[in-house]
Amino acid sequence: MKKTNVKLVTVAVFIATFMTAIEGTIVSTAMPTIIGDLHGLSLMNWVFSIYLLMSAVTTPIYGKLSDRYGRKLLLNIGLVIFVVGSFLCGISHTMLQLIFFRILQGLGAGAIQPLTYTVLADIYPIEKRANMIGLNGSSWGIASIVAPLLGGFIVDKLSWHWVFAINIPFGLLTIILVQFFLHEDIKPQHHAIDYQGIVLLTLSLVFLMLGLQNLNNAHTFVWSLVLLVLAVIALIILVKVERHQEDPVLPIHLFINRAFVIQNATLLLISGFLIGFEAYLPIWMQSVLGLSPLLGGFAVTPSSVIWLIGSYVSGKMIIKYPPHRLTTIALLFLLTGCIFYLLLPLKTAFYVFLLISAIYGFGFGLAVTTSTVTSQSVVSPEEVGTATSFNTLARSLGQTLMVSIFGIVMNLKLVQGVQKTPGLTFNMVNKMINPSTAGLVPAKYLQPARQIVFSGLHSIYIVGFIILLCAFIINLFDAKNQKLLIDYQKQDL
Repeated sequence: MKKTNVKLVTVAVFIATFMTAIEGTIVSTAMPTIIGDLHGLSLMNWVFSIYLLMSAVTTPIYGKLSDRYGRKLLLNIGLVIFVVGSFLCGISHTMLQLIFFRILQGLGAGAIQPLTYTVLADIYPIEKRANMIGLNGSSWGIASIVAPLLGGFIVDKLSWHWVFAINIPFGLLTIILVQFFLHEDIKPQHHAIDYQGIVLLTLSLVFLMLGLQNLNNAHTFVWSLVLLVLAVIALIILVKVERHQEDPVLPIHLFINRAFVIQNATLLLISGFLIGFEAYLPIWMQSVLGLSPLLGGFAVTPSSVIWLIGSYVSGKMIIKYPPHRLTTIALLFLLTGCIFYLLLPLKTAFYVFLLISAIYGFGFGLAVTTSTVTSQSVVSPEEVGTATSFNTLARSLGQTLMVSIFGIVMNLKLVQGVQKTPGLTFNMVNKMINPSTAGLVPAKYLQPARQIVFSGLHSIYIVGFIILLCAFIINLFDAKNQKLLIDYQKQDL
């Protein structure tokens, strides 16, 4: 069998990851122009949510199928679907067409996101894997910096259609590299495909994601609870069915593996806190400090850079120490950064936020990389794809859940603040949050409005601190486990 060209496949993996990472942010930048052209303001949220829903729902299915049929086939199928979806999004004439074709994009991204990490696990030994996974994960941070600039340039100089079309050449290049330079030795399996499990898992994740996405909306709160109950029912049926399947899509024994469960549970909570940091820090910069959107986004940048250092440290330490010890160190950094946020006064110098962002970056890089490498290493080689996909799913679920919870917290504080301030309206607060329209708010209401938003942000980070504390406590349940990752791999030989 031909040998895999590790360098070229690594390039393909990085391109594929960056392509999906940049997708969400670059579309956000182009959305005002898209709405102006396609006239679909009321449907705008579906452009984002349907993409996230489809990618999250299909992630574990692609992971399981890749263990059966190989990474190459499933990754290229995902890439083809993503490229076709991008092309069709670019030629959409109505908002409904765009939403429908975003479903295709999401179906493709559901394969790309977990399988890129799985391929790295296949082609790199454990002592190098963490560094490569960290570099690959940093694509998300780089994308958050590059996407607004690139999106703005494309919309100004070309048209919004090219925001989607730009994926086509990079996607085709990635397909070619994977097809010709990634080689696998696939062992044929004769077990029947678990169609029943796939259907039940899909239903449970669809109900769960839709329920979580609408949890912070007062008009759909009851409907969200119904969906969450349906998700629980579907999950219970799934577990019962999977116990009797010869080759289950949801291997129950994975969730008896203490290291696997604890690392993914802590990652779910850490990812939830991560979305709070990335989403609300720019709001703090623009609304409370009155900085420009550019500077507001730049406040997150140090975390993306220092993330790489955290990943590098993970790569050096993960072969010498038990995973829970590295996760403990990461959580101490994150808790420290969160405490600093809680202690900051209303008027704080910009550079302080850059320093705290760097502290967060190290913690996130160390935690996420350790969790991914651990999930891949504590299972048998035949289940690496499945394990990686559930690790990716844990991140998606954590972010979806916490976006809703943080939204509920912020909305409650805004309502309380506006009610206690005579003359102040929600419209004024909305204008104040945007630096370009803050001047339209009467001067006497500017400071009260900033104080209300500051109070809401403070409450969000109190919730964030509790989340991190829960992750710290969960991680302690694995404290007595002194096995190194290399010990797990020897066990599987």
